[in-house]
Amino acid sequence: MYAIFKKEIKSFFTTPIGYLIVGLFLLLNGLFLWVFKGPYNMLDYGFADMSNFFQLVPWVFLFLIPAITMRSFAEERRTGTLELLYIKPVSFWAIISGKFLGALALVILAIIPTFLYAYAVSELGTSSGNIDLGLVVGSYFGMLFLVMSYLAICLFISACTENQIVAFILSTAVCFVFYFGFEAVATLSSGETSLFIQSLGMRTHFKDMANGVLDTRDLIYFLSLVGIFLYLTKVYLKQFKR
Repeated sequence: MYAIFKKEIKSFFTTPIGYLIVGLFLLLNGLFLWVFKGPYNMLDYGFADMSNFFQLVPWVFLFLIPAITMRSFAEERRTGTLELLYIKPVSFWAIISGKFLGALALVILAIIPTFLYAYAVSELGTSSGNIDLGLVVGSYFGMLFLVMSYLAICLFISACTENQIVAFILSTAVCFVFYFGFEAVATLSSGETSLFIQSLGMRTHFKDMANGVLDTRDLIYFLSLVGIFLYLTKVYLKQFKR
């Protein structure tokens, strides 16, 4: 697994892909949060908190994570190198885990510079340091689980096709459905049915965590989603081997 993880990290940073993804993530967030006038602008918000950032970042990742993972298995299938992995003494879980952790490491590298946003917001407040760090830490924790869910879904889609563009489009669509689609469908009903449909989507669980509420139900939801899609990836790869 470590060899595959190292190979993934190397592939990201020996080509412009890794630098482009990290740079684009920081550029988009920087523009929407600090430059462009709109609902996400930190300077116009009037409160010393990071809620605008945590509302924006799931939408940015909705496009960037499929861009990171679209080649993970699709490129391996297209070039025939996936068959070479099969003949090596490495398990399916090692292959999948190595690629998953490699992509996760890249995303974490992109997230780390955003810690400066928290510092900037803290300093720009009416009184220096007037920011709820507990809420910020909880929100970052929730974002990490959201990212892991996106990655698991996108890896499964990448395993299902040889075409990177198809993998990108399908991954974006499926992640959108899981993040916002269930909440949109829930508006067509009411009461307990509406709440149940909302609970099937990521957005409801992420919003709870972004509000600083670390409920075990939210953690179980995201971990279950990750486990299900990584397992589906393993099942598909085993069938493809045959």
